[in-house]
Amino acid sequence: MVASTMETPRATGVGIDIENVSLAYGKTVVLRDVSLVIAPGEFFALLGPSGSGKSTLLRLLAGFNRANAGRVRIGGVDVVELPAWKRDVGMVFQNYALWPHLTVAENVAFGLEERRWPRERIRQRVRDMLELVSLAGFDDRRPGQLSGGQQQRVAIARTLAIEPRALLLDEPLSNLDAKLRASTGLELKRLQRRLGITTVFVTHDQQEAMTIADRLAVLDQGVIQQVGTPRQLYDAPVNRFVAEFVGSINLYAGKIEDGAAGACTVSVEGLGRARVRPDRATAVTAGAGGMVAVAFRPHAVRLAGTTPVEGLAFDAEIGTTEFLGEFVRYELAVGALRVVADLPHARFVEALLPGARARFVVSAGEIVVLADPPR
Repeated sequence: MVASTMETPRATGVGIDIENVSLAYGKTVVLRDVSLVIAPGEFFALLGPSGSGKSTLLRLLAGFNRANAGRVRIGGVDVVELPAWKRDVGMVFQNYALWPHLTVAENVAFGLEERRWPRERIRQRVRDMLELVSLAGFDDRRPGQLSGGQQQRVAIARTLAIEPRALLLDEPLSNLDAKLRASTGLELKRLQRRLGITTVFVTHDQQEAMTIADRLAVLDQGVIQQVGTPRQLYDAPVNRFVAEFVGSINLYAGKIEDGAAGACTVSVEGLGRARVRPDRATAVTAGAGGMVAVAFRPHAVRLAGTTPVEGLAFDAEIGTTEFLGEFVRYELAVGALRVVADLPHARFVEALLPGARARFVVSAGEIVVLADPPR
């Protein structure tokens, strides 16, 4: 096999430092004292609901928005006063922003021609970029002849062609169907790993962010609620917003029976009481009698066996069921409470029938205690 001579963009690996950034449009505050450090070569996600400020923050990095206060450094360079075209970052927009009247090759070459590269070097770079994104041979097609995933790859190739120091992606997978979104996301991550380019992408899809990102920041109302790896945010949310936004969760008002900061015993009326490990209740400052939020994921709910489990234990009536392939989702009635349980599906195991009663347990290690109780 002949070795490839393809010239890929240089690996940038620049760090991004956002320090005490605030932004408002008139009296409408969009970003509130945001500070964030993104490591060189990191694949970082900004996650949050519509209106949380995530796209505004991305556009601020690109130079399309201007902060009222704070500093932004890319590769150690303060870019606050620099216009977008001088920041040397590449941005892929949600609608890809391809020129419909130009061919794929002409779209990829556009930024290079603007920079007055030599013609032969442009041709070589276009070939290299299309090979990089697995679109070799698509040179003469127009965007309207491509699928959504192919259009996205053309937009990425066009952006990477100019060798940006960082890659910014605004909802890069939102225009794709569910199956294509998953496969394209993994392709994007493999490409990013190959190039080593610092990448920041915006999404409102928590599953997408957790699948692709090295770390992510969850925003709400212009404030960063938590920063961490996908596993950290899923297993150890710091407040109710993060717990409810990142994945499915059961969340109830609970009471501290004893203890304060750190290890404590909590009780939830109808579900029982449990001694919670210090690392699962680190945000709790209430003493005995204080109200807290008690949370656990649906997959943490299990049918009670013969071996006692330290944690919550309760009897429940089976309500609605939802077959989801790898597991069956049950809605359980415990008095006035509703508990969602995801039980593994096995081919020769009968599903629980609506109306039946069974005993369930939740291990204490799966319980998270949060300082802000449900109202």
